[in-house]
Amino acid sequence: MVAPALILPPKPDERWQLAKQMGVEKTVIHPIEIGDGRTQWTYDDLQGLDNWLTDAGLEFSVLEGSVPISDRVRVGAEGRDEDIEVFKQFLRNCGEIGIPVVCYDWMAGVRWARTAAHVESRGGSYVTEFDIEKTQGGPQSFADVTHEDVWEALEYFLQEVTPVAEEAGVKLGLHPDDPPRESLRGTPRIVTSVEAYDRVLDAYDSEYNGVTFCQGNFAAMGADIPAAIERFGDRINFVHFRDIEGDADRFVETWHDDGPTDMLAAMRAYEDHVGDDVPMRPDHVPTMAGEDNSNPGYHTKGRLFAIGYMRGLREQALADE
Repeated sequence: MVAPALILPPKPDERWQLAKQMGVEKTVIHPIEIGDGRTQWTYDDLQGLDNWLTDAGLEFSVLEGSVPISDRVRVGAEGRDEDIEVFKQFLRNCGEIGIPVVCYDWMAGVRWARTAAHVESRGGSYVTEFDIEKTQGGPQSFADVTHEDVWEALEYFLQEVTPVAEEAGVKLGLHPDDPPRESLRGTPRIVTSVEAYDRVLDAYDSEYNGVTFCQGNFAAMGADIPAAIERFGDRINFVHFRDIEGDADRFVETWHDDGPTDMLAAMRAYEDHVGDDVPMRPDHVPTMAGEDNSNPGYHTKGRLFAIGYMRGLREQALADE
C-alpha cells in the first residue's frame, strides 16, 4: 500500500501549508543545499527540521538529496572507508531522529542528466528532455573505471552500511541511474535494468536494502512497470511517480496523465504488492502557466495536479479490489 507524499523545502513556506490543505501528511525533503553553502546534514539540521515538521503536523518520511556518499565510495577509490564511516553516522543520526527512509543513488561523475529544460508540452507547459546526441565531449572523470569496479564498490558499500541501517531502523532505497545508460561521458553506470536490481538486492538480503522505484527510469529501461513492481514487492521502500516518452538514449518527461504507461495498472500493482504505507511522491512535473521554470520539474502547480491525479488513481485501485 502506498501513501501519497510531497517533496518540501527544508524550511517552512507556503508549500508546507499546501501539503496540509491537500491532506498530504508524509513529506520528502530534497534540498539542493541546507544553508550557508553546506550540502550535508548535521544531526542538529535534521533534528531542527523534524521539530518544525512535527509542529506543522507533518511526518518526515524520506530524506533524499544531499546524502553523504562521495564519488570515491561509488567507484571504490582510495579513501572510501573514511567516507563510508561518515554515511554510517548519518544513518545513525537519521535513526535517532526517526527518519524511516533514505533515498540514494550510485551515479558517479555526471549525476541526473538532462539536455533541455524548455521543451514545450500540453498547453504551452514545459518539460525536460534527455538526448544522448547532445552530450558529446566534455571531461571523462572516471574513464579508467570498469563496470565491475562500480559493482564491487556498491556491493562493498551495502555489506558495510546495511547492518547499520538495520540497527538504526532506516530503510535504504537505491534510485536508478538517470538516464539508465551503460555509461555517460565515459563513466560506467550499473543501476540500469530490472536484472541489475536483482543483483543489488542479493548483495545484502534485507528489507533495509531496497529500491526507490522511479517509474520514469524503469520506463526508460523498457521494463513492464506493473510486472517490475510485483517482482520487487516489499523491497520497494520509496516511489517516484512519473512517466516519460522515449528510451534511455532520448526521452521527454510527460504529464502524469499523458504518457505511455498505464498508470492505473501501476497503482493497482503498488496497492497489491508493496509494503505498508510506502511513501510515493510525484516527480518531474511540468512547469505550468505563471511559473518561471527556474527549477525545472519541481514547481508547485504541476505537483498539485499530480497529487490529485495520484489520489484518484489510488481510489480507483482500491475500489477495484
